[in-house]
Amino acid sequence: MTLDKASPRPDTRTLLAFAVVVVLLGVNFVAVRFSNAELAPFWGSGVRFAFAAAALLLLTFIRHVPLPREGTLRSSVAYGALAFGLTYALVYWGILAVPSGVASVIFASIPLSTFVLALLLKMETFRMAGLAGASLALVGITVVSYAQLSGKIALLPVLAVIASSFTAAGAGIVVKRAPKSHPLSTNAVAMAVGAAMLLTLSLLAGEPKGVPSLAATWIAFAWLVTSSIVAFSLFIWILKRWTASAASYQTVLSPLVTIAVASMLVAEPLTISLAAGAGLVLGGVFLGAIWRRGPRTGRPAPTGSAEPTRPPR
Repeated sequence: MTLDKASPRPDTRTLLAFAVVVVLLGVNFVAVRFSNAELAPFWGSGVRFAFAAAALLLLTFIRHVPLPREGTLRSSVAYGALAFGLTYALVYWGILAVPSGVASVIFASIPLSTFVLALLLKMETFRMAGLAGASLALVGITVVSYAQLSGKIALLPVLAVIASSFTAAGAGIVVKRAPKSHPLSTNAVAMAVGAAMLLTLSLLAGEPKGVPSLAATWIAFAWLVTSSIVAFSLFIWILKRWTASAASYQTVLSPLVTIAVASMLVAEPLTISLAAGAGLVLGGVFLGAIWRRGPRTGRPAPTGSAEPTRPPR
C-alpha cells in the first residue's frame, strides 16, 4: 500500500473545515463535563457514540455510500477502537477530576506525538519547522492555562488523559495509512465499534444507566452527538488532503475555544496569559502546519491509486 502524500499546504476548503473541527472539539471538552454531571463516563460516552453511529449509518444508506470492506473495514475497526473506544474511555473518566482546560492542554501535545509517529512510519520527512511549531504551540497552551495547571490535580486522572492523547495520535496515523473510504461510512463503523467497547466497559464497571433530568445535560449530550457526526467526518476528509501532523494541530487550537467557553459557562475568569498564549499558539500553528519553503504544490495526491476522499455533500 502506497502511503498518502497529501499536500503540505491546505486549500481554502480544507482550512475552513479545519476551523469548524477546532470549534466543535473545543466546545466538546466543556460539554463532556456537563454530561458527566448526570451520566456515568463510560455509559454517557457509549450512548453518545451509539446515537452518532446510528445517524451516520442512516446517512450512509440515504446517500448510497458503500460500507467499508476488507482492508478499509479493518482500518475502520482499528480507528474506532483507538479514537472512540480507548481515547474516550480515558477522556471521560479523566475529566471527572481534571478541569476541561487542563485536559485540552494535555491534548495539545498530540501534534508532537503524531509528528514522531509519522516520522517512525516514514509517512513524513523530518522538518525542524514542524518540531519547532509543535513545541511553540505547546508552550503557548501552557501559558494560556498557567493558572489552572498550577492547581492540585489527582495524578491518575491526569495520566488517563495523557494516555488518551497517545491513542488519539495513533488513530490519526491509522486513518492516514488506510485505503480510500468515505468519511461517513468510516465513522459509522468506527463509532459503532467505539460505542460497543464503551458500553461493555460500562457494564463491567457496574455504572448506573440513568436518563438525564437536567436541561443542561440534554443540551450537552445533543451537542456531543452532533459534533461527533460533523467533526470526525470532517477530520477524516482533512487527513486525506493534508499531512497527518498538520491536521493534528486542531488539538492545539481547540484549548483556546475550550477555555473561552468554560469561562462563559462556568464563570472561570479570563487571564492576561490567554492573550500571550494565544499569540504563541497561532505562531506555532503557522510555523508547524501552514508555512512551507518552496513553491506551492498542486492538488493533494491520493492514497494509493485512488482519488482523494470527496467531502460529504
